Amino acid sequence: MGSTDRILRLIVASAIAVLYFTGQISGLAAIILSVFALIFVLTSFVGVCPLYLPFKFSTKKTEKLA
Repeated sequence: MGSTDRILRLIVASAIAVLYFTGQISGLAAIILSVFALIFVLTSFVGVCPLYLPFKFSTKKTEKLA
């Protein structure tokens, strides 16, 4: 997982947390979005998204050899 992907996931998770703690979301929507936020934070810290693996998808920049 590339650094841009990790940063975007943390930003989205933070936005969800702000919406939850300010009371903008509640009920089932809050639960679902909180689960997504938790998954985003965990995958950002681990650096691997399990959904990317079966599709061999990567957001890492590849190094160009000279």
